[in-house]
Amino acid sequence: MKSYDHKKIEKKWQKEWEKKKLYEVKNGAKGKKFYGLIEFPYPSGAGLHVGHIRSNTAMDIISRKRRMEGYNVLYPIGWDAFGLPTENYAIKTGKQPEKVTKENTDMFRKQLKAVGFSFDWSREVNTTDPAYYKWTQWIFLQMYKKGLAYKTKTTINWCPKDKIGLANEEVVNGKCDRCEGPVEKREKEQWMLAITKYADRLDKDLDDVNYLEKIKIQQRNWIGKSEGLIFSSPVKGSKLILETFSTHFEAFYADTFLVIAPDHKLLPELLEGVPNKDEIISKAKEMVAKRNEQGFDEIKEVEGIFTGRYTVDPIGNGELPIWIANYALADYGTGIVKCSCHDERDFAFAKKYNIKLKPVLVPIQEDQRQKVLDLEVCFTDAEKSILLEPKEFSGKNAKECRKEIADYTVANGFARKTTKYKLRDWVFSRQRYWGEPIPLIKCEKCDWVPVPEKDLPVTLPKVKSYQPTDNGESPLAVMDKWVNVKCPKCKGPAKRETDTMPNWAGSSWYFLRYADPKNKKEFASKKNLKYFTPVDWYNGGMEHTTLHLLYSRFWHKFLYDMKLVPTKEPYMKRTSHGMILAEGGDKMSKSKGNTVDPKDIIESFGADTLRLYEMFIGPFDQAVSWSSEGIVGPRRFIEKVWRIGMKVKASSESKFSGPRVAFAESKLEKARPDRENLDSDYAKFQTLMHKTIKKVTEDIESMSFNTAVSSMMVLANEMDKMEYVNEKDFKMFLQVLSPFVPYVTDELWNILGEKKSIHISKWPKYDPKKIVEESIKIVIQVNSKIRAEMTIGKDMTEDEVKEMALSEKAIGVWIAGKEIKRVIYVKDRLVNIVVG
Repeated sequence: MKSYDHKKIEKKWQKEWEKKKLYEVKNGAKGKKFYGLIEFPYPSGAGLHVGHIRSNTAMDIISRKRRMEGYNVLYPIGWDAFGLPTENYAIKTGKQPEKVTKENTDMFRKQLKAVGFSFDWSREVNTTDPAYYKWTQWIFLQMYKKGLAYKTKTTINWCPKDKIGLANEEVVNGKCDRCEGPVEKREKEQWMLAITKYADRLDKDLDDVNYLEKIKIQQRNWIGKSEGLIFSSPVKGSKLILETFSTHFEAFYADTFLVIAPDHKLLPELLEGVPNKDEIISKAKEMVAKRNEQGFDEIKEVEGIFTGRYTVDPIGNGELPIWIANYALADYGTGIVKCSCHDERDFAFAKKYNIKLKPVLVPIQEDQRQKVLDLEVCFTDAEKSILLEPKEFSGKNAKECRKEIADYTVANGFARKTTKYKLRDWVFSRQRYWGEPIPLIKCEKCDWVPVPEKDLPVTLPKVKSYQPTDNGESPLAVMDKWVNVKCPKCKGPAKRETDTMPNWAGSSWYFLRYADPKNKKEFASKKNLKYFTPVDWYNGGMEHTTLHLLYSRFWHKFLYDMKLVPTKEPYMKRTSHGMILAEGGDKMSKSKGNTVDPKDIIESFGADTLRLYEMFIGPFDQAVSWSSEGIVGPRRFIEKVWRIGMKVKASSESKFSGPRVAFAESKLEKARPDRENLDSDYAKFQTLMHKTIKKVTEDIESMSFNTAVSSMMVLANEMDKMEYVNEKDFKMFLQVLSPFVPYVTDELWNILGEKKSIHISKWPKYDPKKIVEESIKIVIQVNSKIRAEMTIGKDMTEDEVKEMALSEKAIGVWIAGKEIKRVIYVKDRLVNIVVG
């Protein structure tokens, strides 16, 4: 018996697949296409980690299944290679970032090929390749020309440790998401992208895509669409008019005070003339610093200070005091909020500072009202409430008359309707070296002038030092020869923009370049984009379902508006996977020394074992802990499959040659006294076989990879017990197993005499008749006349029953050559085929 040697087998098939270009997709091929996508990796010096394997293997399984189902499959790969880690490494080692990037991508490429992913390597892209980022710059210029890219002085998140500006999305609980150091606020000129102009569409169009619900929720929460009312009121003793935004305006007659954010831009003007202005501003700054350090979500106790100012309430509630509060946000709504006792934070704040309160919303149940009226509890449930004021709505349910209240406030001039978003324009520029240069030139005469398209890409100059500057300028700012240029418009002296783009720039459109990666005339031809896009299925980490997903949807919608892409959404389906944790449940990290190197697993157990283990380890969408002992089980399973394959090979070469049922159809076998039992056993095996095919087929689509593997393990155990295994049955088993373990299945497929790769064979279909166990008999009608009977399984779906009825031989004569208009299934009774 030939032994299972994973090293020899895997090396052999890597060469074979590359030689035959097995996984290269064809442009515009006839028939169905499938575009499966993963988040392209950042090629770090640490190399591939087991977390990459999980996501990549899942989409690889889906892509391999699609090829076997007859699809023309695009499953591409590339490198998201610009960014801070490489620059920091270059600073530390003195190596050029491009050299570091090449070394890292070479290592990653070798590792990915070793794992056996069916990537189309002919379409590999790299965001640091000038041929690629030429088009990143080009897209940016189109945004600039349409007014979506602009430079303005703004308050940014500044990481003192990395000496870099951060987008809001890159700050987690007041800390830099890269170095985890504290973030402070700084005012700086920055390039911005007006993503807010697309806020409504980014929210609304989520209805049209097949994303996991938790992903849609994350997107919508970040966009933060709120429909509400704007109330305006003058500040007593000042020319200021304050606007407040409210989404819970049903109890607007209860408002008794206002709060303003401690970092609100109007605060200095509001405090003008207040005796203790400096003391108040100092206190406000302390609140901001504390909030930045803790993070907004970590605010446990409300804190504030009185401004000494009052507004005159437009609805007649008199003069309302204005307070600064730590829970008011400058960048949400208007940054100023009217407050009442019907909001928990407002209630707590008023109680702490002895601010007057006035309840107008009370519970429906009379026995629960007094505590609300006595201001002992905060009541917020509009659905279970009645209103006391205004008199026009007294006694009505607050939620039921919400629209009427909104119309009433507008009609009486108290407020105006509006829609606000939590989303803010994207801080796009970075004061770093290792990023795409922003292709704009500043001329004293002509202001900002785009670099002519013929001069793209603007490439990075060679520099000796990548050190960030303490004043916040890019290292490129001191490169006089590179910076000083002629204005493209007036030919006078001018300077290049020295800020670079964030690493999000290249990853916002990479999926489009895969459609046409060698195109030098445009980022991708319309013909290829029409054929390949949108992406059919995109899998990635939940940590990227806010930032990257939102940014790439925004870029895509802009390109759609420019008539450069054919669809308004880039991805039709988006799923996510759980993290692989270290043994014991801790997060894997190099500093903790608890990472697992895939190279070691491949060397000892084989790539097939690694792939199978990561799919079997637990539910795909949940975090799971790595287990060194757990890897042994999948290896033993593969060895068992190999052993069964050798048994099939041996039996096919014996005197009982040719296709087999359960056993050879020889006179010797027919004469066996237990023949009847053998046929019964084989029938049971066939039931298990076809149930397994059905389950694996469905489980791949639902990403239930662990249960798919379990079902194949059960089937393998049965085959392992059998004296003989039918070659046809075993080949079907290999086919459903092949997306999971591509190397060993292709080897066994070849050993059993198949000349072409198993990965381009036809995906097996289960026979509904053979999975029937608990069965019932139903009739088949054609145009309401009974023409046949059939036995179905109780657990069969409606589609399976209909398909089975249409394939019944006895029905063929009644429907041949006729148009099938409808197929009606009355559960457990009949199928009626209506023909014309």
